[in-house]
Amino acid sequence: MSIISSCKKVETEPRDWIREDLVWDDQDKNATVAGFFLNSVYTYLPTGFNRIDGDYLDAASGDAIPSRNNTQVEYYTNGRISVLNNPDAYWGNSYAGIRAANIFLSNIDKVPMAAITKQYWKAEARFIRAMMYFELLKRYGGVPLIGDRIFSVQDNLEVPRNNYSDCVNYIVNECDAIKDSLRSEKGANYGTSDWGRIAKGAALALKCRTYLYAASPLFNGGGFESDATRRALTGYSTSDPSRWQRVVDAAQELISLGYYSLQPSFNSTFITNKNTEVILNKQGTVNFNIESINAPSGYATPAASQGRTSATLELVNAFPMNNGLPIESSSPASGYVQNNPYVNRDPRFYQTIFYNGLNWLRRPVQTFEGGLDKPGGTTVQTKTGFYVKKFMADFANNTTYTNQSHNFILFRYAEILLNYAEALNELGRTEESVTQIKLLRARAGIIAGTNSRYGIPQGITQSDMRTLIFTERRIELAFEEHRFWDLRRWKTASTILNGVVSGHKITRNTNNTFEYQVQPVAALTFSNKLYHMPIPYSEIVRNNKLIQNEGW
Repeated sequence: MSIISSCKKVETEPRDWIREDLVWDDQDKNATVAGFFLNSVYTYLPTGFNRIDGDYLDAASGDAIPSRNNTQVEYYTNGRISVLNNPDAYWGNSYAGIRAANIFLSNIDKVPMAAITKQYWKAEARFIRAMMYFELLKRYGGVPLIGDRIFSVQDNLEVPRNNYSDCVNYIVNECDAIKDSLRSEKGANYGTSDWGRIAKGAALALKCRTYLYAASPLFNGGGFESDATRRALTGYSTSDPSRWQRVVDAAQELISLGYYSLQPSFNSTFITNKNTEVILNKQGTVNFNIESINAPSGYATPAASQGRTSATLELVNAFPMNNGLPIESSSPASGYVQNNPYVNRDPRFYQTIFYNGLNWLRRPVQTFEGGLDKPGGTTVQTKTGFYVKKFMADFANNTTYTNQSHNFILFRYAEILLNYAEALNELGRTEESVTQIKLLRARAGIIAGTNSRYGIPQGITQSDMRTLIFTERRIELAFEEHRFWDLRRWKTASTILNGVVSGHKITRNTNNTFEYQVQPVAALTFSNKLYHMPIPYSEIVRNNKLIQNEGW
């Protein structure tokens, strides 16, 4: 018997791993590999669209439901969220992004690159780190702030949570510290090739949003926790209405840049790659994924569509008429016609919702019972009589889809105006708030009216204006991942997300007219513990100093 011995070289690190000495190369004056590393840090920024197992997050906000059955996004509305079962935990992703940013910041000074570029890159990494903390804060409340530390497996990883106020201060202080080190939107170093890079406006927008959440009822002394410790972790212990002034100041600081503005067309904001309404988006390749995933499912060939999301009648009814009056207005001047409900609506409705009769790919959408887009049977199809159209180009006269810019918008100017309006109203400056909403309604194409108020009543009260702002955010920012969190920060989720959502059952008559019947399509449930997400079980068991949120 012969024995053959061999020597096998064992890998001690992945073959595709670039060694640190190559990333932080003191001979790389162009910082090529370090730039690749920063680009990888950018990948931790949030994504959107159909990211929750193929569904919009808004399908758990009452504005839509999944067209498919038994999907993960339904866990938020059927009570199945747990410490082990959360499709949008985001804890691990955020801390991985924070770690990557810290690695970059601790090493970039080794690279002999241009000073101004290094300044930009450091500020960009710090912004991404701050953004990761905000993503954690809105889900969990206060979380461990680790500063510039880069932990190894030998380190003590048991780090306690910081209070909510600590985290707010950290995020805002970071935004203030970096804002003047980022590219200026009006500067020579913000050309087309830099689009998608974090500029000064992004830091101001994150600051504004952080203050908005901090001033809102859930976090501004309105926590439901039964003990003081948890209450301080998930919000301010006491209410302070003056926190709204910080939102106003942050919004005014961004507006004063003089660079950002509303696009002339609502829809062009989403399909024009570079425009002055977008403050920051997450860049991606051109594609037609939004269309193929969400357009009505009856368009099988040549442009296959899956119809994943069914918008609810509650969202549809939130869109006012084109004169700005709500459809339930007691005044006949609203113009709403019950047996022809989709005519003369807010123009944003036609850019957001697929409804029966809308022209698409050279035929009308058919969401009536037995129609091509609601045929019955087991195929995936609308449950409400509606699909989601937002973010799509106009394919009414096309025969198939073509590639489009579908970059998920993280911040845009319209949100800043809405933040500004909400804060002004909460401070009792209601008419100044009206001015901001008029800007949005004018851009949308709503008729000004003889009093140039775009359907907003003269002398509107603070309470009624609050309701109007809530609705305006709902329709302007639909499917941009705001509604899910707005309902929580306003503390209205326990009312709005407990009950049924509806759709239209549409019957086509023999004379080709239609009858519209309201019918319930899904029951939603919400408990108070869902105002804050459960810290993942895996984190709790390996860090004894973490205090779990109440109810989990």
